[in-house]
Amino acid sequence: MGKPLIATPQTQHFPDRLPLQGGGSIRAYDLAFETYGTLNADKSNAVLVCHALNASHHVAGVYADQPKSAGWWDNMVGPGKPLDTNRFFVIGVNNLGSCFGSTGPMHVHPDTGQVYGADFPVVTVEDWVNAQARLLDSLGIQQLAAVMGGSLGGMQALGWTLQYPERVRHAVVIASAPNLTAENIAFNEVARRAIVTDPDFHGGHFYQHGVVPQRGLRIARMIGHITYLSDDVMNTKFGRQLIGDSYRYTTQDAEFQIESYLRYQGDKFSDYFDANTYLLITRALDYFDPARHFDGKLTAAFAKVQAQFLLVSFTTDWRFSPQRSREMVKALLDNRRTVSYAEIDAPHGHDAFLLDDARYMATVRAYFDRIAQEVAA
Repeated sequence: MGKPLIATPQTQHFPDRLPLQGGGSIRAYDLAFETYGTLNADKSNAVLVCHALNASHHVAGVYADQPKSAGWWDNMVGPGKPLDTNRFFVIGVNNLGSCFGSTGPMHVHPDTGQVYGADFPVVTVEDWVNAQARLLDSLGIQQLAAVMGGSLGGMQALGWTLQYPERVRHAVVIASAPNLTAENIAFNEVARRAIVTDPDFHGGHFYQHGVVPQRGLRIARMIGHITYLSDDVMNTKFGRQLIGDSYRYTTQDAEFQIESYLRYQGDKFSDYFDANTYLLITRALDYFDPARHFDGKLTAAFAKVQAQFLLVSFTTDWRFSPQRSREMVKALLDNRRTVSYAEIDAPHGHDAFLLDDARYMATVRAYFDRIAQEVAA
């Protein structure tokens, strides 16, 4: 094995106001980001990777002297990997409102001197894309070789092709959708209600009380985690396995291994994730709907797209099903755009986009090989 990719977090400050879709704005904000690889002389090999709900700008590599700090998509991005940092300059950005370095609800409002808390403005996918564009401007990058993301990250990649069509040559959209279904919005709402009804939430100003609404966060994460896995994976991994040797006939203690697993995931999540951030990001998911301004017609919404696309879906992903990717494929083909589509028969559910499936990895690798040839031409 070669030397590990060493990641170095950076921060860029933006003093000017960023107008937001909700009508307000935010100023004097920071964006945390990381870059991997080398930007070529004509700045034509840049790839932006957009993160999903609970990820961050730390896409790949490890931090110096922290060997267990691998980035959330380290199997996808790095030297010799499908998105090869020997050939591409890869950028990961932590979105506004997140809790991993960029300005969010736990930071101080520049106008009041108080922590934002629930007063942090509602942000949308469109707002994130606009903020990312400002970061690329600061890096001197006018056009991306590609923008890539899975799940909510895929929505941002799609947003780039709609908001800045001339700045994106390729879009790689994985396990994503052009909007959320009613069922998906419902899951998000149940998770949000778990948080806001936690007595420690205090209307979103829990920082002032020195508490964290961990009970709500735990339940929100447990709900979310169920939706990320397929029924097959749950049954294969846990089935009806008990924690002990036999039933203990209790209604409050965990009896089954799946219960123990979900409680563990909830406990871990509540220790590091911010409750207001969870509300903001799930609401951004709900709001994303580019066809809304075109009478629900996705083909009309995609009319300005110039980029070529790779879309990938997974057969057991019931939260962002293959049907949703096929909707995007059809709308792009209706507009005579160049589209590649892979539907991977994988058992892992929505989380498949983060895992090592040989067919999936080979598909992405082949697509970026093609982009690398274009860059070198």
